[in-house]
Amino acid sequence: MLNFLTPTKYQVSVKVRNQTLTGTYDVGQWAPFPGMQLLLETVPGRALPIGDDPQYHFVILDDGSMNGYLDKNLDVTVVNPSANTIQISFTDNNPDKAAHIINNIDTVYLQEKLDRKKQSTALSLDFIDQVIADNDKRWRAAEEAQKEFVRRNKTYDVKGDMAALKGNLEKQQEDRQKLQDKLRLLSDISRLMNREQLTRNDDETVADNLPGITELEDPTLIGLLNELDGQQRSLRLTLKSQTDKTFAVQRNQAVIRDTRELLQRQLQQDFQLFQKQLARLDAKDAQLNNKLMAMPEKVTEQDRLQRPLSLYASTYQRLVDRKMDFNIQQAGTTPEFQILSPASPPSEPITPVRLLVYAIGLASGLLLGLGLIATRYLMHNTVTGIGELERGAKAAVLGVIPTYDKEKLEVSRLVVDKNPKASVSEAIRSIRTNLDFISPANKKRIISVTSTISGEGKTFVAVNLGGIIALSGQRVIILDLDMRKPKVNLAFDADNVRGISTILIERHTLAECIQHTGIESLDFISAGPTPPNPSELILNPRFDQMLAELHRSYDVILIDTPPVGLVTDGILIMRKADVPIYIVRANYSRKVFLKNLNRLMSNNQFTKMCTILNDAKAQNAYGYGYGYGYGYGYGNSNTGYGMGYYEESTQAPTLGQKIKSFFS
Repeated sequence: MLNFLTPTKYQVSVKVRNQTLTGTYDVGQWAPFPGMQLLLETVPGRALPIGDDPQYHFVILDDGSMNGYLDKNLDVTVVNPSANTIQISFTDNNPDKAAHIINNIDTVYLQEKLDRKKQSTALSLDFIDQVIADNDKRWRAAEEAQKEFVRRNKTYDVKGDMAALKGNLEKQQEDRQKLQDKLRLLSDISRLMNREQLTRNDDETVADNLPGITELEDPTLIGLLNELDGQQRSLRLTLKSQTDKTFAVQRNQAVIRDTRELLQRQLQQDFQLFQKQLARLDAKDAQLNNKLMAMPEKVTEQDRLQRPLSLYASTYQRLVDRKMDFNIQQAGTTPEFQILSPASPPSEPITPVRLLVYAIGLASGLLLGLGLIATRYLMHNTVTGIGELERGAKAAVLGVIPTYDKEKLEVSRLVVDKNPKASVSEAIRSIRTNLDFISPANKKRIISVTSTISGEGKTFVAVNLGGIIALSGQRVIILDLDMRKPKVNLAFDADNVRGISTILIERHTLAECIQHTGIESLDFISAGPTPPNPSELILNPRFDQMLAELHRSYDVILIDTPPVGLVTDGILIMRKADVPIYIVRANYSRKVFLKNLNRLMSNNQFTKMCTILNDAKAQNAYGYGYGYGYGYGYGNSNTGYGMGYYEESTQAPTLGQKIKSFFS
């Protein structure tokens, strides 16, 4: 609560929890309270009410209520995506309050954005400093490991040392090759020395026959070879004029022998010298190879030690550059958006718009109605009335059996004898009358009753149609040939221990299986135990014999066949029937079943096929207080004469019942 004591002073009372806080403050002065601060400013030109009674009241909302209020009324719209422009609006009963909230949202968002950017930059800088310190520590450890490697291996460049070793090995290989060439040359000289002459022609020298002799670098050896060559030439000249018995020839031969001995000793000395040099090269090669074998491990170790150094150096440089970028960014932090224009209150309310409300209501009503109609149309996939049955089926319509609602039937029952005046009884009488137009009553007939699937009421129609015909004085027997799912015995509360299946396998006779009912001229034979091969039993000649025996005792043989949409037994039986009847249940049988019926008639030439609409709702009754309905037709036409239904007069349906029937 707040009241003005003077135009420049006011008193405020705030209730916090269980206590009331009161204070007196000047206009424009902040008033501190637990969890908030209050600032009161006056509007120039407006008089303030001054008095002891509080003139103003306000409510302090909690954070949840305030956030809900803002979320509900705040709206943000993208005005121009290309220009990154948005429009913020706020809806409230007080236009000045809405404008004030928008302007403060801009200011708070601007300041919050700047604070967040600075906080983000500061956190990034702290993280970079931490990473730099950690990187520097790891860098120093890597440098120490590198120094230890240099001290241990006494080299800074292992790869260079390895290249030098390879060069030394290659040079030693060349030296080895030279020594081996010298050894081969010594061998050639030793072999040549034993010849009678060192040169082939007198004008040749030893160097001509031994081109590589200069590589021996032994002048003594070369001199001895030349001396020996000269002595041999002198001997050859002497032998041309003297014999080998003369003193001169013998003296020359003695000189040559002495020279050969000297040459042989010199060759032996050179050979030993070169062998020692070759041994020293082998030892040095082994030493260099051992060093070279150890080099790959050292190279790998040095690469492993140098890799972190380059990594830490590049990481340090990137971090320093990144830190500089963040410092520059923090120094020039500016908001990423700009307020193009402050909020301004509208001149008139923006909601509600009366014309728009009316238009939305009208459009919603139309769409709802059209949606209901479309839903009703799309969900309508069953046969609902006699009109749809006549349009969809090629077979003649014998009649319509209304819904039997006198009692709830758990299984199909014989009801025409207990309720002879019910609409169901009259409808079946009408079917009996229409049946006489197709197959006269003065002839014995076989009538089969089938349907597409189970649950369409074929057993109910068969039992009660048989009862109506029997009440007219004809002898009728009902055969339950639905051996997979027998129900006729349930209609008469009888057992099913023997029946059609035991007759066809000749376990029982026909007389043993006939069971009597409450109507004197109506009998039935149940299906019997379920066999594993119903179709094969029907094809058994014994089945035709059974029908022939029954023809002699009964006027009408009424057969309850299996559904033709599930098994083929029903088609086999319908071929033997004089009048095949197809049951269609209203609001249960699908429209596609009528196509199956037409296909069945075309494929099997069922010219006398008839249909009955079962479980039809009584609508638009016509009659004389009792509700008679008629339809006409003969033969294979799509109409049939007879009473549609007959029941006690009913009241006109109410509006609620009409709406319920529309959605049913």
